[in-house]
Amino acid sequence: MQSLYDIPAPAKLNLFLHITGRRADGYHLLQSAFMLIDWCDTLHFDIRSDGLISREDLSWTLPADDLCVRAAKALQAATGCSQGAHIGIVKSVPAQAGMGGGSSDAASTLLALNRLWGLRLPLEALMPIGLRLGADVPFFLSGRHGWVEGIGEQITPLELPSARFVVVKPDAGLDTKLIFSDPELKRDSQPAIISGFAANTLTFGQNDLQAVAQKLCPGVNQALAWLATQGLDGRMTGSGSAVFAHLLHAIDLQNAPVAMQVRLCSSLEVHPLVGWATSNGLSVASVC
Repeated sequence: MQSLYDIPAPAKLNLFLHITGRRADGYHLLQSAFMLIDWCDTLHFDIRSDGLISREDLSWTLPADDLCVRAAKALQAATGCSQGAHIGIVKSVPAQAGMGGGSSDAASTLLALNRLWGLRLPLEALMPIGLRLGADVPFFLSGRHGWVEGIGEQITPLELPSARFVVVKPDAGLDTKLIFSDPELKRDSQPAIISGFAANTLTFGQNDLQAVAQKLCPGVNQALAWLATQGLDGRMTGSGSAVFAHLLHAIDLQNAPVAMQVRLCSSLEVHPLVGWATSNGLSVASVC
């Protein structure tokens, strides 16, 4: 059985997130800057000759039809591949955090199985498969920090300065559908331009979802309040309950709230699998 082990799936932070409108089909139009960080899940792959897709949870229990399984089946369906895979998942990135953990897992699955099954699909062929799985999947496939627009499918690569962050995930998560369906959600931010963002990358704009999230999840308020006690100005990332702050000085992690995950993270230069859809090597950048 051919194996491919220790495939990283890094999380992201939304440095800002604006909602600029809504399409006729109900999807919200977004603008955001996504930054890859070194908080990663780890995926293990073995080829199955029987064509089946199986999964083993190596940390906590995941839903039966999680995004890794769906990504593998979608790649089979798109290519007619008769090979299968057994996927072992070591989860680290928390769920419902707004950090893209599931989408990143799906992207790493597509990239890994594209190699392991010998499909040799270019990135352009993987992108539409990823978009059908979730709006954030194309970003993780792209391999670089990105200026993201539309519903997540319009991605412009960004050069961003290296940075350190403290990320705080309350015990409770947030359901994306609840936030986006809330009548009080701000949906009319003025479109931004990359040059305006580039002048102030780590303090630009706001997260338009944050006010609704604070109403729905008290843990978001508690996490922001704790960051304030450390002299840090926090904001929410994505549509989940995690918040983050640019780390400018040492902080005291000893008094961090017990019911929250608190982690110091660094930005990545690029995704550790960047170029996997076009290059021939199987080496993984050691960043996570």
